[in-house]
Amino acid sequence: MKFTVEAVCVSSEKGIQKNEVDQVRLIKDFGIENDAHSGKGHRQVSFLPGEAIDGMKAEGLNLKPGAFGENLVTRGIDWSEVEIGGEIHIGETELLITQKGKECHSRCAIYYQAGRCIMPEMGIFARVVKGGIIHAGSSGDYRVR
Repeated sequence: MKFTVEAVCVSSEKGIQKNEVDQVRLIKDFGIENDAHSGKGHRQVSFLPGEAIDGMKAEGLNLKPGAFGENLVTRGIDWSEVEIGGEIHIGETELLITQKGKECHSRCAIYYQAGRCIMPEMGIFARVVKGGIIHAGSSGDYRVR
């Protein structure tokens, strides 16, 4: 499945909205350079479909990329249809899907600013297998292993 990266976002703290940047550098087995979620865990990079964000905007919310704590906003792929263990290729980078959705145990800043969070239902998380640079406009491809 082909898709496009619409925006790339980072934050210096967990649990807050991320800020859109021109590009991000993915580091193997670590995540996105200068992002609070980088590290040795399995949720190094988060993805959210732009179409889901559009749905929230249609409800009257004024949202910027990164509003739900996502690193990559994509267009053209429904992340609910992918499989854990599937591969994501964006430019020279390669990621492995490690988790679909998430459980929110407390209401973070994102919940209070957006009214609700769509990341638990529509987002996915991945581990970086091969690093490189990703920017808005990058083409991506999802493949089943």
